[in-house]
Amino acid sequence: MSIFSGAGTALVTPFNEKGIDYTAFEVLLDYQIKGGIDALVVCGTTGESSTMSKQEDLDAIAFVVKHADGRVPVIAGAGSNDTASAVEASKNASDLGADGILIVTPYYNKCNDTGLIRHYHAIADASGAPIIAYNVPSRTGVNIKPEVMREIAVHDNVAAIKEASGDISQIAQTCRLCPDIDVYSGNDDHVVPILSLGGTGVISVVSNVMPQMTHDMVASYLNGDVNTATALQHKLNPLIDALFSEVNPIPVKTALNMIGINAGLLRMPLCEMSESNAAKLKEELIAIGLKIV
Repeated sequence: MSIFSGAGTALVTPFNEKGIDYTAFEVLLDYQIKGGIDALVVCGTTGESSTMSKQEDLDAIAFVVKHADGRVPVIAGAGSNDTASAVEASKNASDLGADGILIVTPYYNKCNDTGLIRHYHAIADASGAPIIAYNVPSRTGVNIKPEVMREIAVHDNVAAIKEASGDISQIAQTCRLCPDIDVYSGNDDHVVPILSLGGTGVISVVSNVMPQMTHDMVASYLNGDVNTATALQHKLNPLIDALFSEVNPIPVKTALNMIGINAGLLRMPLCEMSESNAAKLKEELIAIGLKIV
């Protein structure tokens, strides 16, 4: 039930003063698909989904599904700290044609392990598309432990986990205990290490800017060329560091705007980068071969 293998882009959402800038969004999607990206993830953290209305979520998902037109899988973020809301959002996303549903762990009203299992199983029961659990405890305060993921993965409609805990030992244990699901890196600087543990790919931020290189890194590893994959990981890492010098997606939107791909406005409480971090980001974009416009 694998949704994709390779590199999927956690898309930014281009905003203007009126809402979502669909002209800019179309340009970004074409840049991704022409760059060889293997999947598109809409309405995730990088897409500033927490600032979007329910209607904007639905409209964005529908737009990406229509524009992708089956060329690559589309995964829709539909997580919530309220299970009923996540169930509804997952149903809506699958009805719109999403190939997979990304579900972040419940945040703020932090649940115990039993609640976490029930949360994911309730969503998986309701969704018409397979589920990717998203583990990012730095944002949510909730960690999916490997033995808990094993219980979540018992459900036939749970296909994968996006692992952004940064704990390589934990991720190794998850790969060992959950051999029947895909494990995606949720951290761009951990792609090759997670692939080496049995991972399937990455849901990436840097691929907004560098889709081809991110695709090539994962494809090289999966095709047995570990040396090329490692070299590309090393080449990308300075840019990755600059893209996470401030809270995501501030730097990646800044980077896209610097290279002439309109990523639009940030929504408050996010705001522009500091001058010093923006200058370093510009240096790394130039160093990796991109033209500043």
